[in-house]
Amino acid sequence: MTNIALSQRARTALPGGVSHELRYRAPHPIYITRASGAEKWDVEGRRYVDFKMGSASQMLGHSHPAIVEAVQRQAERGIFSADCHEAELEWAEWVNRLFPCAERTRFTASGTEATMLALRLARAWSGKERVLRIDGHFHGWHDHALKGSKPGSDAAPSLGIPGCVNDLIDICAAEPQAMARALQDDRIGTVIIEASGANYGCVPLETDRLRALHDVARAAGVVLVFDEIITGFRWSPGGRQTRDDLTPDLTTLAKVVTGGLPGGAVCGRADIMDLMNNATQRDGLAPAVSHKGTFNGSPLIAAAACAAMPLLASGEAQAQADSMAQRMRDGMNTAFAQAGVPGLAYGDSSIFHVSFGHSTLNGLTPAQIRGLPSAQVTAYRDGMLAEGIDMMAYTSGLTSAAHTPELVDEALDAFRRTLARMIRDGVLT
Repeated sequence: MTNIALSQRARTALPGGVSHELRYRAPHPIYITRASGAEKWDVEGRRYVDFKMGSASQMLGHSHPAIVEAVQRQAERGIFSADCHEAELEWAEWVNRLFPCAERTRFTASGTEATMLALRLARAWSGKERVLRIDGHFHGWHDHALKGSKPGSDAAPSLGIPGCVNDLIDICAAEPQAMARALQDDRIGTVIIEASGANYGCVPLETDRLRALHDVARAAGVVLVFDEIITGFRWSPGGRQTRDDLTPDLTTLAKVVTGGLPGGAVCGRADIMDLMNNATQRDGLAPAVSHKGTFNGSPLIAAAACAAMPLLASGEAQAQADSMAQRMRDGMNTAFAQAGVPGLAYGDSSIFHVSFGHSTLNGLTPAQIRGLPSAQVTAYRDGMLAEGIDMMAYTSGLTSAAHTPELVDEALDAFRRTLARMIRDGVLT
């Protein structure tokens, strides 16, 4: 079977032939059959160095032996019974130890569900329906998260979202003065921030500025939510809040927190989290905040997570990934200089982003940073894929504990060849 044949078959079974809009690719996506470490292979047997890593979920590398063993062992004992089990308790205890804000943890079935639950909790605690979010930050695909996710726009980038829902979402720039002005509206009871900056740091959020935003929200007395779905366990074992000594009221987690399997979590202050406690009544409701979900904290996911936690808690995985991302950024910037074209590779922790046509981001708006010409983005992504290097989304990539200097250098060779073709074809000047 070929990638083309599978794509043609998929178009008759799946809308657009995919299960996630970012997996769509013209003329067709690749179909992966196997992944190990930082590499993967498609149905045609072609090998790729992976800088997507399961949309940032595979921090330890694909098919890490400890994860595989834990899942196999649990599957033999039982796949799912919809009951409480010891592994979910152990998993929650790990999260509560590692994240400063975490006094209680509740598991969900995805990152989008985590932000849904966090906003519900925050609204219930504050008694206020309106939420303030940062321009361009991403918090999942549910109705209350999409308005403002496209930088520079106050419209939701999807049909089907009621106007009355959009009216509950306010947007401000990632500037403390802008947030302070917005929070003069006392109908707002919640602030949510993507801890990395927009789109896992494509629009950077420096520590001093994040701290200032944190302080403004604290002074206003609103519920502060950090979305650490990317940064959690990646920026450090306790996420960005541990690394930079900033403590929100609630935190959303997914991807790495599960050991790379489907799922998510919300953790935070006990008094807020206990709104989900069946023994706690408020306004005649017990629990005051309803949260269900058949597969929350399922045994298979919990087994993988508990196997991953000791490996993530040491910080060694993060140090390796950070080092390899720095090697990638440095090599890309050297390639830009040698090619004589303006460009910038940048990012924090184990993430790297590429901006074409700019040697600095100073003075650029989020919309400009996220608004590179589509011809450049397509030529870059397709060029790297043709070289056997698979990137994440837009012009970004990320590393894991499984990436090595040899794999990064292979990717840098591919980047130099891709850059040369983009110059030759007039895509870059």
